[in-house]
Amino acid sequence: MAYRTAIVGTGGIAVAHIEGIRALGGRAEVTAVVDIDLDRARAFAETWGIPRVHASVDEMLAAEKPDLVHICTPPGSHLPLAAAVLRGGSIPLVEKPPAMTLAEIDEAIAVERETGAQAVAVFQQRFGSGAVRLRQAVADGSFGRPLVAVCSTLWYRDADYFAVPWRGNWDIEGGGPTMGHGIHQFDLLLSILGPWQSVRAVAARQDRPTDTEDVSAAIVTFENGAVATVLNSLVSPRETSSLRFDFEHATVELEHLYGYGDADWRFAAAPGREGLADTWAGSSAAEVRSGHAAQFTAIFDALDAGLPAPVGFDDARQTMDLVASIYASAFEDRTVVRGSIDGDDPFYTSMLGTGAPWLSGARA
Repeated sequence: MAYRTAIVGTGGIAVAHIEGIRALGGRAEVTAVVDIDLDRARAFAETWGIPRVHASVDEMLAAEKPDLVHICTPPGSHLPLAAAVLRGGSIPLVEKPPAMTLAEIDEAIAVERETGAQAVAVFQQRFGSGAVRLRQAVADGSFGRPLVAVCSTLWYRDADYFAVPWRGNWDIEGGGPTMGHGIHQFDLLLSILGPWQSVRAVAARQDRPTDTEDVSAAIVTFENGAVATVLNSLVSPRETSSLRFDFEHATVELEHLYGYGDADWRFAAAPGREGLADTWAGSSAAEVRSGHAAQFTAIFDALDAGLPAPVGFDDARQTMDLVASIYASAFEDRTVVRGSIDGDDPFYTSMLGTGAPWLSGARA
């Protein structure tokens, strides 16, 4: 029996969600769509053959009783929608970022505990076959200790991109490329290297007409001793997304843009360790490209087995903690330790915290 799903929000990312569902060969079906703009919702439903349209999440939950609800709305609406879905008895699948702040993600986790249900963050870059086998190699120590990593999201967004009112707005979008763009790559970085330990960062508004940053750079240390640089940009004409991991005995690299396959990975063994190239090549199972379909498959596999779906909000919180800590480090010129941003810290309730230096109305 197919899982019943609904989509909330009919912007561009909703297309990626429905295409991901359709790629699963009938494993799930979209039975309803929700948008405050009913005309847009009807047009979306007609295009994709979705049978029912609703004006609100509450109306949809009462009528449809879906297994999962895909939340594809601007970030500022993620928490209230996720909470409503949890209380309605369904699983919310929340687009990135899963919440606007650490306070919000903690509130969502509290609603999970209240309802006994689970919220899931959409971090689809974790699920390509290359990342899966690299995590296995790290777990079994095949390549030795991780030493150095480089994580770059160098993208290009022009002024027209920011003409959409909620983009580049701290109160609605929650941040710039650190929050809404590079988060996919450094979430993948964290999924491979494990818990981070501390961060030192800078952020700048180099060129774009936005209140948020358009560039950030960070040096991140990990509990396992690895050191990584993380660079996020929206002003880079040659766009690329890349990761490099230097282990004791090998280097593993990935370069792509918005999604990767096995051909996008490169492997190099250290001198005297050439046999590890066979280990890397031989560990490859059937190729799975990163993307929404890959994560949806992992979610349904987990649900079929009666297990929690990946990526739960407790897991996603580590990534959100790094986001908040990058902003805190950049805006207050300090090193931030993982887990130190709590209810007494201004960056707990706003990624803007005490204020970006380029804003004339920066908070005191």
